[in-house]
Amino acid sequence: MSVVSDRLPAFPWDKLEPYKATAAAHPDGIVDLSVGTPVDPVPEAVQKALVAAADSPGYPTVWGTAELRDAIVGWAGRRLGARDLTHRHVLPVVGSKELVAWLPTQLGLGPGDRVAFPRLAYPTYEVGARLARAEHVAYDDPTALDPSGLKLLWLNSPSNPTGRVLSREELTRTVAWAREHGVLVLSDECYLELGWDAEPVSVLHPDVNGGRLDGIVSVHSLSKRSNLAGYRAAFLAGDPAVLGPLLQIRKHGGMMTPAPTQAAAAAALRDDEHVRVQRERYAARRDALREALTGHGFRIEHSEAGLYLWATREESCWDTVADLAGRGILVAPGDFYGPAGERHVRIAVTATDERVRAAVDRLTA
Repeated sequence: MSVVSDRLPAFPWDKLEPYKATAAAHPDGIVDLSVGTPVDPVPEAVQKALVAAADSPGYPTVWGTAELRDAIVGWAGRRLGARDLTHRHVLPVVGSKELVAWLPTQLGLGPGDRVAFPRLAYPTYEVGARLARAEHVAYDDPTALDPSGLKLLWLNSPSNPTGRVLSREELTRTVAWAREHGVLVLSDECYLELGWDAEPVSVLHPDVNGGRLDGIVSVHSLSKRSNLAGYRAAFLAGDPAVLGPLLQIRKHGGMMTPAPTQAAAAAALRDDEHVRVQRERYAARRDALREALTGHGFRIEHSEAGLYLWATREESCWDTVADLAGRGILVAPGDFYGPAGERHVRIAVTATDERVRAAVDRLTA
């Protein structure tokens, strides 16, 4: 029996290939809004840090350099309001998707254990549970879950795909519930610095966790806020009782962030100005696409943060995908993120200014 048929679903993006071909046949070329991949330059200071560290012939450390750990701790205190963090509270990882996919396995989960994630969610949460042969369950309200056998609870705020932001009260209630039932909370906060109509809050904030980090870990990425998707730079922050054993497991597995990437990540985390500049780019693209989409008959739901517009015309998501592909615009069908998204599409705001203008022109023609 093949690994895919036995343990994993079919890779969803393969289903989009015919629509991509249709969009690419447009006389003015494709506008690809289906994937949230950065298109803008890597900040100059980050590039310089990478180059300066290019002569790195030795093996890097799994835990990262002291410089990188200092930068993570400083950023988390400055941006997340996290108090009293030390190097024991942080752990670099080789991109956040790798972490999400393999975390249940690294935690030792398996048959009989349960992993929970939002009903509309990034598909890799389910993939991670399947790789560990654990059970997976989707939720609307995490505090309504049956806690029996539940070992790992994924939160995602701001959400991919919907852009929904969990309130401080929702996070506080969920953390308290999880602690009461001995459930580990992993909060995927990779879009946290991209709030538009709401200000995202981290589970590391003392107003949420009561000044304690036991039972909670947050996941952060430099892909979106610093255009470092190609560098594979991410990290965890939170409970050292969780991160310590993970560090040992990852040492055995050789899961090392390359040394030049570590230097670049430290430079990115020390600099807030490039994040402000990138936010302005995304804000302008988001505003232009949102106006064009609503004028074209779409309703935008949630989308108060992150890099996507969660849109519907009250029809099958695949009908919407086909219609937009005929206009040379490629978007992601909502059912990639669960059956609850079958009448929505996810539209990324990560294309270049020129391609966004092309999409706007096609929607308003």
